[in-house]
Amino acid sequence: MDKKIYLLEDDKSIAELVKCALEMSNLQVTCFETVSTFLAATEGCMPAVALLDIMLPDGNGLDVLAKLKQKSPSTGVIMLSALGQETDKVKGLNLGADDYIAKPFGVLELAARVNALLRRFAPVASIVRGDLSLDEDTMTATLRGAKLELNNKEFNLLKYLMQKEGKALTRENILNAVWGYDEGETRTVDNHIARLRKLGIDYIETVFGVGYKFVYRE
Repeated sequence: MDKKIYLLEDDKSIAELVKCALEMSNLQVTCFETVSTFLAATEGCMPAVALLDIMLPDGNGLDVLAKLKQKSPSTGVIMLSALGQETDKVKGLNLGADDYIAKPFGVLELAARVNALLRRFAPVASIVRGDLSLDEDTMTATLRGAKLELNNKEFNLLKYLMQKEGKALTRENILNAVWGYDEGETRTVDNHIARLRKLGIDYIETVFGVGYKFVYRE
């Protein structure tokens, strides 16, 4: 995923202002006025960061947020809305928004927040813990010199655990980060953990009453 920015905003004057400000920061911005055109674009290419208005002519930005995070948890999302009530902000953040800016806003501040999200979600080319290594560029994992046969979810699950090394993670944490939703069948997590362990990855500990954590031991 490159540093492509998608802006979903039906007010053309605001869209043009945001586009100009971000392009001055050497960011590539594509503007959309409707939910349908925005979602169609994500079928072909996911953005690094999405800027979403809430009130739109053919839908609601919060619904778009939920779909986007389910499809691509690694996409950063900033909500842009004239709805400044605390309940609206809380709903957006609970759905997975990474930031929320109420209109009117300063474009320089917006550019700074976008760049902060880009740094936060910048991919790490590789993660190495002793005899276990992950390469994000090729989506491959190697254990004691042998390549592991992992599907996409298994790879992302292992990556998330390794990135959060030593931290106890609830099944809900893991579901949200890897599958893109907060509530669901937690047995899904258990089954995927069991699969990783069968492959010989014995650095994943069960934290009883909580979930799991990755602990590297030499």
